[in-house]
Amino acid sequence: MTYNLDRLPLQTLLSPLSRAEAAIIRLDERLANSPVGEGFLQRSHFSDACASLWVDGDLAHLEDLVLHDAGHDIRAPSHELTIAREVLRTRRRIASHPPDWALTPAGLRTLKGGEGRAEDPSLETKGLSEAPREFVEAREEPDDLQDDPLAKELAAMDALLARSETVMAAARQHGRRYDEEKASLVYDPEWDEEQRMDEWLAVVNGVEDYPPVLQAILLLDAWNEIGVLQHAPWLGRLLFGACLRQCGVTTGSHLTTFNLGLKAVAVERRRHRQRDVRLMAMLQGLILTGEQGLKDHDRLLLARELMERRLVGRRTTSRLPELVDLVMARPLVSTGMVAETLNVTPRAALRIVEELGLRELTGRGRYRAWGVL
Repeated sequence: MTYNLDRLPLQTLLSPLSRAEAAIIRLDERLANSPVGEGFLQRSHFSDACASLWVDGDLAHLEDLVLHDAGHDIRAPSHELTIAREVLRTRRRIASHPPDWALTPAGLRTLKGGEGRAEDPSLETKGLSEAPREFVEAREEPDDLQDDPLAKELAAMDALLARSETVMAAARQHGRRYDEEKASLVYDPEWDEEQRMDEWLAVVNGVEDYPPVLQAILLLDAWNEIGVLQHAPWLGRLLFGACLRQCGVTTGSHLTTFNLGLKAVAVERRRHRQRDVRLMAMLQGLILTGEQGLKDHDRLLLARELMERRLVGRRTTSRLPELVDLVMARPLVSTGMVAETLNVTPRAALRIVEELGLRELTGRGRYRAWGVL
């Protein structure tokens, strides 16, 4: 299919475009000078990952994702939680790279998982049982090494290493064949992702001169309509945030939590047949993203102020101020993390956490964790 850029309702979109851009810029400016800006950005990755699954019709709890990411699971990870973790990792990867990285060919190849393993063509016809014996016969010792014990031992070691490498290579080849058979059950063989990616990149090149927000929503709408990736529709919404970051609408490591605003828009509007309705729905979601971001920032700032009230009358050598900074910077802290950061014993870390009155997230008696989400 070809995504047509003609007949855009520019007169209708002008006002929503201006409001959406103003909402995101206002939030970005607030975060740039905020004492809890870094903590907000860390928490936004988790909340947007959970909202991304909600937009796609699945559900992952925020607390479960935070605990799973920290290795403090209280139950076996579900399939939805695994997808949410992948969205979380992808968001962090985009935010950690330069603003123009995600939309480059190398960035897209990395994000969609196109980096494959190197293959050895010489091992394509070798089986698991044939390779070791073949290598042993090929690595017989020369006659001039029969009387040298050291050379004999070294030759034996070389033969053993060669056998191991051959067995591992043959096993990898067998695993690739199994992966190909398994992939045919999960992926549609008629779905040419490379061709669809080329069509989407043609849209990217066609909107380079458009205003930043209009450019971003057109790229996302084209991603959804073309259906670039079979099992990763959420990547398009992350590239939406990467486009705003590349165009300078957002700065630093701020990657827009677009899924949080989009989940508040009716699904009938988000998936409407008419493109005009879909674009207006995206702009409404972006406006709600900025408004919700300001509310979450104010809530986090209020939580910090409430914890700082507990510092009144404390000694100057108290470790509570350092714990407040640690809790604000990360959505979850454990006893070991507190003990290592504050340079105290685990028992002292527990006592300091109790003094601050943090919320316990795991519900366990041991291996507990606390945080402000």
